[in-house]
Amino acid sequence: MRGRARLANDAWEALLTAHASLLRQFAAEGSWQDVSMREYDVLYTLSKCDEPVRIGELHRHVLLSQPALSRLVDRLVERGLVERDADPADGRGVRLALTEAGRARQREVGRRHGLSVARALGSRLSSEELRQLEAIGLKLAGPATSDDPTTTDRNEETPR
Repeated sequence: MRGRARLANDAWEALLTAHASLLRQFAAEGSWQDVSMREYDVLYTLSKCDEPVRIGELHRHVLLSQPALSRLVDRLVERGLVERDADPADGRGVRLALTEAGRARQREVGRRHGLSVARALGSRLSSEELRQLEAIGLKLAGPATSDDPTTTDRNEETPR
């Protein structure tokens, strides 16, 4: 039997490989039109916010460096998809929100992308596996547990 450290690393490698493969597949599809996948990520993230957010909050939810995110936001503002407003709680701060055009573009691209995701995952995974994948993803995205990292090499097969 493989130790827990080996199991964890093999699982991590499989997760990254699946992520890269799916991203390549989605990038090759015509869902994006004039919005890149990274731009869509920002539009989608902003669409889930109930109110305008500061760039630091946005940064916590996208896979871009702060400088790259700032440049991307500048481009989205120039294109009329995102707007900047003064933060009423801090006059020096700026909050970001989708414009109506940005919201419409996110929905348009999102519908096509959602169908692509459903096809790609639904053709390979059962409904139960999709539920399991969602549960695992949410668990991994949540706060880290307080497990002792020195015990990761045990041959435990039962969850903690």
